[in-house]
Amino acid sequence: MNFRAATAEPRGVRLALMAVALGFLFFFLGLPLLAVFVEAFAQGLPAYWTALAEPETRMAIWLTMLIAVVVLPFNILFGISAAWAVAKFEFRGKSLLLTLIDLPFAVSPVVAGLLFILIFGAQGWLGPWLAVHDIKIIFALPGMIIATLFITFPYVARELIPLMQAQGRDEEEAAVSLGATGWQLFRRVTLPNIKWGLLYGVILANARAMGEFGAVSVVSGHIRGETNTLPLHVEILYNEYNAIGAFAAASLLALLAIVTLVAKTLVEWRMQQETAMLNASLPPEKTE
Repeated sequence: MNFRAATAEPRGVRLALMAVALGFLFFFLGLPLLAVFVEAFAQGLPAYWTALAEPETRMAIWLTMLIAVVVLPFNILFGISAAWAVAKFEFRGKSLLLTLIDLPFAVSPVVAGLLFILIFGAQGWLGPWLAVHDIKIIFALPGMIIATLFITFPYVARELIPLMQAQGRDEEEAAVSLGATGWQLFRRVTLPNIKWGLLYGVILANARAMGEFGAVSVVSGHIRGETNTLPLHVEILYNEYNAIGAFAAASLLALLAIVTLVAKTLVEWRMQQETAMLNASLPPEKTE
């Protein structure tokens, strides 16, 4: 019996499915992306550079980059720690930890921003204490960093957990039996095995940090030149009918998306190459 023929689709069905998929991508991804760049350069390159050179736009770009850089080490630290705990150990509350890691995926970013206002706002749980000690979190940079961190912290962990679970604990246990310290174990055994998965998670988390709108919008206060990130600045310019400025700023976010996509593809390709090389180097009984 030809099992392959039983699962193969007719040529017409395959072409129809491909047409639907490509058409969807064109109308909902390609066309809007093209429209952003067309509108951004509608009045020529000088107008485009003038819009990007505005002090408020430059401040928004700098603030966006700053927040992404600040939250990145926390994402890496939490992601590696959580993945190591889940993949290498058995403990009570493991299922709860996995659920909490996925929480930002289930909670609306706007709701998350409101929760931080409830905690750190002037009328919030910690608001009076913060006011007494002259600590400002809401409508300031610390609140924006906290909100961005809440939205982005699952990405590194969620990339590393299945990877480390698939790798098992054999190599770590062998290293410990040979006298390796905890730092040597991490640097020489664990990190080389997870480096591409870690980079993949970092790319996704960094892209989300730069493009986050909902949670940051709630806690930022929209103070021009002070607490507006690039996505918030795009909204303000568009609402003021400054189309060139809005689309010029949006083009930077679009370029970020393209760079992220390219980097993501390269990392995936590199991971596949290393996996194929590893499988090829194993004895036949190990690859079955």
